[in-house]
Amino acid sequence: MPQNIEIKARIHNVEALIQSAERISDEGPITIHQDDIFFPCPNGRLKLRIFPDATADLIFYQRPDKTGPKTSDYIIYRTQNSDTLRKTLAMAHGESGRVTKKRLLFLSGRTRIHIDDVHNLGHFVELEVVLADGDSYEGGVREANELMKKLNISEGDLIENAYIDLIEAAQS
Repeated sequence: MPQNIEIKARIHNVEALIQSAERISDEGPITIHQDDIFFPCPNGRLKLRIFPDATADLIFYQRPDKTGPKTSDYIIYRTQNSDTLRKTLAMAHGESGRVTKKRLLFLSGRTRIHIDDVHNLGHFVELEVVLADGDSYEGGVREANELMKKLNISEGDLIENAYIDLIEAAQS
């Protein structure tokens, strides 16, 4: 199963972070609009990420809720017909939540830097250090920590939960 090392943090100065990401990145920014529909899943999380052209990625992932670098195991299934897949999943399992966001994607080596503007939540940064087969967890964590320093992401701004959890907490 593909794996990455991930961190997520709140952003206080979006423009400064974008400038830092531009300085250290090989590619980007690429703007991506995402509409994530979540479905009940007892063994992790299951979401259908819908793009403006109606294509989508069905993403299953398992990741602990903790601050700092953490392992995320995931599987992605791409589809050209998001509407039919969403209806099928909703009829079978129901929908459990929704997250819409505008993402700026930067690539720095094997790391995806996401600067997210999440509807009704604010601005966040995610680092995803993509691990290839045989890559060590420790090496991914070291790379994530180095990028946190280069991007001036403080440990106090790290969050442990997924956006969907933050949205649900804000609504209760």
